[in-house]
Amino acid sequence: MAQLEAGWPAQVLTMQRNWIGRSEGAEIDFSLKGSTDKIRVFTTRVDTIYGATCVILAPEHPKARELCRGELAVRLKAIIDDQSRKDPEAIVKDGFFTGAYAVNPYNGAEIPIWVGNFVLWGYGTGAIMAVPAHDERDFEFCRKFGLPVVPVIRPVDGPLADAATMDAAFCDYGVVENSGEWSGLASEEARKRMAAKAEAEGFGKASITYRLKDWGISRQRYWGTPIPVVHCKSCDVVPVPDDQLPVTLPYEAQFTGKGRSPLAQLPGFLNTTCPRCGGAAQRETDTMDTFVDSSWYFFRYVDPRNPQAPFSKQAVEPWFPVDQYIGGVTHAILHLLYARFWCKVMRDIGLVSVDEPFKNLFTQGMVQLHGQTMSKSKGNIVDPDEMVEKYGADTCRLFTLFAAPPEKNMDWNESSVEGQYRFLTRLFKWVTRNADAAEGSGETDTRALRKLHQTIRKVTADFDNRWHFNTSVAALMELLNELSASESGMSRKARQECAATLTLLLAPFAPFAAEELWALMGRQGPVFKQPWPKFDEDLAREEALEIPVQVNGKLRSRVTVPNGSSREDQQAAAMADSRIRQLIEGKQIVKTIVVPGKLINIVVSEPHA
Repeated sequence: MAQLEAGWPAQVLTMQRNWIGRSEGAEIDFSLKGSTDKIRVFTTRVDTIYGATCVILAPEHPKARELCRGELAVRLKAIIDDQSRKDPEAIVKDGFFTGAYAVNPYNGAEIPIWVGNFVLWGYGTGAIMAVPAHDERDFEFCRKFGLPVVPVIRPVDGPLADAATMDAAFCDYGVVENSGEWSGLASEEARKRMAAKAEAEGFGKASITYRLKDWGISRQRYWGTPIPVVHCKSCDVVPVPDDQLPVTLPYEAQFTGKGRSPLAQLPGFLNTTCPRCGGAAQRETDTMDTFVDSSWYFFRYVDPRNPQAPFSKQAVEPWFPVDQYIGGVTHAILHLLYARFWCKVMRDIGLVSVDEPFKNLFTQGMVQLHGQTMSKSKGNIVDPDEMVEKYGADTCRLFTLFAAPPEKNMDWNESSVEGQYRFLTRLFKWVTRNADAAEGSGETDTRALRKLHQTIRKVTADFDNRWHFNTSVAALMELLNELSASESGMSRKARQECAATLTLLLAPFAPFAAEELWALMGRQGPVFKQPWPKFDEDLAREEALEIPVQVNGKLRSRVTVPNGSSREDQQAAAMADSRIRQLIEGKQIVKTIVVPGKLINIVVSEPHA
């Protein structure tokens, strides 16, 4: 992930790390009291094992089913069926005592075995040792059910906590206490030695586990990429040879909704010969998960008609890694994670040479209605066809860009759509009115052209660096306001320049309107093929600057100075300001901080009595 840290949002990288869920720790066997059976737990903090006060099983754990009979079996089923467990972060912790006990292999302590709704069967071994003094989740659970809290780790520079008065777990590393031969060791050293003891004596081992499990890519359906293997009674599973690829889907599949995959109902597709022994065989009738295709299709785009391979390495080499990827943050975990995995697989087999498929990632916000993300499943969508029919595609595009910064969620508000429609109408009228207007005095040319070139500079910067097109649209609105105010005093040449340039600036945001305006002005060629306008730095520079003036860090006044004036002149203007003079009169000026053109801060102290 180090390659991505400069170009990907930290939030997305954290989400991917958490989804992978790599945990380094140890697997330890707790024997069942009165039995030769064992329960293997996974822990990242074996140094805290002397503070374990119970073992907690995931409801789906086989041992939970063995231990829970009668009424307990009913309670177990209720937890397994509870839909709220699908969101582990929001779940209210619950559980029950199975009546059985486990034996801690390090000190022989007998501790109760519980079932807990927050323990995941798919993570680690599906069983944990609860150490409430040193794990916040365990602390909450054990306090709720009156289970003991036994501190065994103290801060390096502090005493061991008192169990009776603890109101939160101490989760940091520290010094091990009340832990037999390990007492006095630093947590990190104790972890290593205690895991080594477990492995040497056969009741555990050091272990690394992942939240993310193996990916089962097969799906029992027709639509999807066929899995290119055949099943032979003599040879077992045999891959389809390269010269028989690709395996293509037949067109005559029947969709009955019953039985096996539709492909299994087609003898012409199903029955084949084994490419290894030549005997009778059957094709695989599952197809691949669509995530497989979405994990690498962008490579195929570069070489879409290659009949010999997914793509040519030479063809994709100049294009990867992709400079910029744009997608929603909800898209950022599974799709982008699988795309990264797939890229590394293709790198390992020599198809590509890059380690990562996407160099930079930008995650845009979602459209919301009444505070909820728009979704077909929620029935709260706005039909874009209706909006386009009513306001036009350009208006809808302008509203979408203007409503919020691209990385933020935006609230759909039709009255704001109407505002963009009015803006576009005003702009259209101004350009058509001034594209070939009569000669004027020219007295407002400098004012209008300064705003024009400031707007070119602003919109160009948004494209080059920020992608905050809401501010680009706002800049176009400000430009139109200035041009409307300056219109009566502008020369014909200035009007024509402003009309043409405004149209070019509008084109990325409202291409249909811009194309029509370009044609109405009699300009040649489609607008999208025209060079992007360049700004003149001298024209874009303000003649005067308004600088805020602070006294002891508090804004007290503003002064106007010529653009380009010296630091000394700006400081003098601040000192000459009547309000500032009144505030500093009779006080000692400690220092004056001048950030040229930006800020002046005068630091004063009260005179000594």
